[in-house]
Amino acid sequence: MRSGCYGSGEADDIEAAKKVAGQLDIPYHVLDLHAEYQQAVLEYFRDEYLAGKTPNPCVVCNQKIKFGLLLEKAQQSGLSFDFFATGHYARIEQDPQNQRFFLEKSIDIKKDQTYFLYRLTQKQLAKVIFPLGSLLKNDVKKIANEIGLKGLADKPESQDFYEGEGFGDFFDAADSQPGDIIDTSGQIVGKHHGLIHYTVGQRKGLNIGGLKEPLYVIALDSKNNRVIVGHREKLMAKTLIADCLNWISIKTLESPLKATAKIRSTQPEKPCTLIPLDEHRIRVDFDEPQMAVTPGQSIVFYDGDLVLGGGVIQQSIMSPFPSVK
Repeated sequence: MRSGCYGSGEADDIEAAKKVAGQLDIPYHVLDLHAEYQQAVLEYFRDEYLAGKTPNPCVVCNQKIKFGLLLEKAQQSGLSFDFFATGHYARIEQDPQNQRFFLEKSIDIKKDQTYFLYRLTQKQLAKVIFPLGSLLKNDVKKIANEIGLKGLADKPESQDFYEGEGFGDFFDAADSQPGDIIDTSGQIVGKHHGLIHYTVGQRKGLNIGGLKEPLYVIALDSKNNRVIVGHREKLMAKTLIADCLNWISIKTLESPLKATAKIRSTQPEKPCTLIPLDEHRIRVDFDEPQMAVTPGQSIVFYDGDLVLGGGVIQQSIMSPFPSVK
C-alpha cells in the first residue's frame, strides 16, 4: 500500500506532527479538510481521467488546499499568523522595484519542488516562507538530528496524494468501458479494458502480441473510447498548446519569449519559445522534439532558476485521430 496525504495512515502522521510540536514547544492544531480535499483533489483526479487526460493532483492540492483552504480555515478558526512556513524545497524573493514576488528553484536542485508550486498567486507567495529552500537535504537531516528529531529525519519522504492499493478506488465498473486499440493507420490491433487504465507514453500492459517493434500509447480518444498506439517516433512532438495559465515573475505573456520548460516533474527543462495565442492559451515550440507530451499534465516555464509561470497541457500538435478501417 502506498503512503499518501489522504487515507487511513493520516492518524499516524497527525500523531507524529503532534510529537514534534511538543518537542519544539510550539502550539499544535488540527484542521479537518478531508471533505474539501475529496472535492478539490480527488474528484478533479477522477474527472480528468474520465476525460482521457492524465492529471496533476499535487499541483491542484498546493494551489487549492495547502496554500488556499487550509489558511482560510485556520483564520476562520481564530488562528492568527504573519507567515505560513512549509517544508517545500523552493525559494521566494521579492523585486524591490515593483514589489512582485518571485518563485525560484531550491539550492538543492535534486529536491526542487517548484514544478508543483507554479500555480501559487502573488497573494499566496506574499505570506509563504520556505525555510528549506536554501539548504541541502543532507544539511536538513543533520539539523534535525542535532535538535533531537532523529526519527523525523529518517522518515521516508516519498508520498502520493492518496493512500491505497491503487487508483481503482476512484472508479466503478461503468467508468471502465472496454473499447478498441487502434494504430495510427486506423487498424484495430487490440482491445482495451477502459481508458482510465492507460496514459500517453505507456508501453507495458497493452497485450498486443506478434509485433516486431513495441507500440506505445500516443493518445486517448475519449470521444470514441479508443486507445491510439504507435511506434516510439509517434510519441515525439515539438509543439503543444497550454491553457489554465498562471504567471509568477511576469504579469502576462504579451509577445514570444525564449525560455526553458519541463513537461513532467522528473524531467530537466528544455529550451523552447512561448507564443501567446490569446488571454488564456499559449503555444510552446520546443527546440527539439519531446517525448510523450501528455494532455492534463502541467508544463512549467523557467528563466534559469526563476519560475516564469506555467499551465496545463491541452494538446500536442500531432496528426488527427485516424478513422477505423
